[in-house]
Amino acid sequence: MCAIPDDGAAQLHGTRRRSPTATSVGRAELDRLLESAVRDTGVHAGAVFLLASDGQALRLEVTAGMPVEYLAPWFGVGLSSPVPAAEAVRERRLVWLGRPQELARRYPRTAIALPYHYAVAAAPILTGTTAWGTLLLFWPGSDIAGAAGPSPERVMAASRRLGRFLQGVADTGHPLGPGPLPRTLAQPPAHERTTAEAALAAAGLVERLPEGTCSLDFQGRFTYVSATAAELLGGTVPDLIGSRPWQSLSWCTDPAFEDRYRAAVVSRQPGSFTAMRPPDRWLAFELYPDASGVSVRISPTGPGTASRAAPAVTGALRGEPISLGEVYQVLHLAAALSEAVGVDDVVDLVSDELMVAYRAQSVALLATEDGRMRVLGCRGRRLRLLEVSDGAPLTSPAPAARVLATGMPAFFATFDELARDYPPAPRQEDMHAWAFLPLIASGHPVGSCVLAFDRPHAFSDNQRAVLTAFAGLIAQALERARLYDTRTKLAQTLQAALLPDSLPELPGLDVAARYLPSVRGMDIGGDFFDLVRVDDTAVAAFIGDVEGHNVAAAALMGRIRYSVRAHAAGGATPAQALEQANRRLVELDPGRFASCLYAHIDLVRRRAVLATAGHPPPVLRRPDGRTEVLPLQPGLLLGIDPEADYPCTEIPLTPGTVLALYTDGLVEAAGVDLDDAMAGLAAQLARARPQPMDKLATALIDHARRTAPRTDDIALLLIMLATAGSP
Repeated sequence: MCAIPDDGAAQLHGTRRRSPTATSVGRAELDRLLESAVRDTGVHAGAVFLLASDGQALRLEVTAGMPVEYLAPWFGVGLSSPVPAAEAVRERRLVWLGRPQELARRYPRTAIALPYHYAVAAAPILTGTTAWGTLLLFWPGSDIAGAAGPSPERVMAASRRLGRFLQGVADTGHPLGPGPLPRTLAQPPAHERTTAEAALAAAGLVERLPEGTCSLDFQGRFTYVSATAAELLGGTVPDLIGSRPWQSLSWCTDPAFEDRYRAAVVSRQPGSFTAMRPPDRWLAFELYPDASGVSVRISPTGPGTASRAAPAVTGALRGEPISLGEVYQVLHLAAALSEAVGVDDVVDLVSDELMVAYRAQSVALLATEDGRMRVLGCRGRRLRLLEVSDGAPLTSPAPAARVLATGMPAFFATFDELARDYPPAPRQEDMHAWAFLPLIASGHPVGSCVLAFDRPHAFSDNQRAVLTAFAGLIAQALERARLYDTRTKLAQTLQAALLPDSLPELPGLDVAARYLPSVRGMDIGGDFFDLVRVDDTAVAAFIGDVEGHNVAAAALMGRIRYSVRAHAAGGATPAQALEQANRRLVELDPGRFASCLYAHIDLVRRRAVLATAGHPPPVLRRPDGRTEVLPLQPGLLLGIDPEADYPCTEIPLTPGTVLALYTDGLVEAAGVDLDDAMAGLAAQLARARPQPMDKLATALIDHARRTAPRTDDIALLLIMLATAGSP
């Protein structure tokens, strides 16, 4: 966390530093108001975020009813972040998420970072148009619409009280800014202990019970352990008191133990699970949270044996809670999705990772296309249900389409549940449970993700929340990937239209060309080349580089290339072709410059006339293998001076001579002098064995890419005056 000193907020308001005493008094009153907000709204936990001194981020200041470390991902939150606390301030409105699946769908990052069954409200702390921070409140989640929760009016009243307090403090000249570290308020005991005798009587009662009992505070520390519980856990009462089970008991170090505890604290709902104490003793755990901590009942059981059922509670855990290991796998996939490029990458990543993380036998991705569902890919076992879904309209009752219409996922623990919901579903003997996740990005449907299991699978509330949250990340990745694929196809089409499809075949010449863009995922750039047949005995070759690496540079490149090509075909000399292209570019005034190298090759006289407009000079390799960088008289870049002229240089071309024209992207490397880089290309050309130009071009490009990172477009044009025995 980035610590913000108290005087940071004072500097923001142009006031003097606040005294330590005033600061402590202000924070005490802020704490009291948070406790009052939690109590008056009837929620079980709350937090206050304060605006940082730069006005661009929120800092977690204090929590009540929940350890501050549970909110560690949001110790510092940028106002542009897609999390409820930031959105409430950014949009100056109450963000209300009464259903856990709604939280998972709208804020997948938040749901994955805190993957439990809870509801939350984020209220902006305002006075007029001035924002001070956010009040965040938590209460038990329920998937039932209209389930009991705090009154929105009471939530907003609590946030207004906080706003008036912070405004009043600021009016004194000492605004209250975020502290150096977030704090957790101490929890008062749920019940007052009237006498020591009553406490002893309660302890005696607990000790006489056949099960073990213990109590943990909000930091996860044992505050009470019965002798039976200590024996079942494999410890002693003195050693356990004040410790955390996942730290003091070696067999409880699996992250799943802490996850069960966190689920109870955050959701405030009873939970249960079974675990084996090595080597073979199975224990059943029942967790009962309230405002003061978590009570735990421990009893011997057997593998796969259900523990004594907890009291019926709306929204109680179903199936096995998700483990931290699964959450970490999801986080790993989320990071991998951020690097996925095309649709195929997304399909591969999602399928491979989800099959491992959730032990699914099949994973499929479907996308919306022209009002219908289309299967993008499926991994694992063949799914007959996809045959019904592929091509189905978005209005279809098929689950893969319906979840998009409702925006809510659908989970079926058995095939019978699926068949009741969707009678046309074809029965598949090796598939028994299904999850259909809507993929929605930026408020519009992108597609669906389908998971299928080879045995009945009870999806816990936590697992449903994480899968729903993860669907949001898949949707964003899939939308980016489809945009990438569309853009790539468009770029490739545009590039093909701007560069020559092929080079003309001319007797006496062996030619090859290569082009590579520098921008990953763009496949388009500003480099250009061409070879034009002037008549039966002459050709014009030219290569150039327009400033920039985008569509605008490519479009300008196309205009320059066609201009130079037209002058070449009309028989212009190198100087004339460059002069006319220069004047044309000056007239266009695109705000960009271009370099160009032009060579007129006479096949009868075996000579070449060259002129350059600020372009790197060509490299010449003679038949005996000697190479040199040709010293041409320089001319100005195209597009600077309409009156610029371009001196010409004439050179002989004996049979077997190779002329290499290239753009600076082939040779430039960070920290390398350009002259040295061109000399390196000449040396590489000298070492190359005699071979067709096509293979030589590939070898030169591969060498350039291996030796250093390339940050510019690359174009290469090789021309060899052939001999009778040339390869």
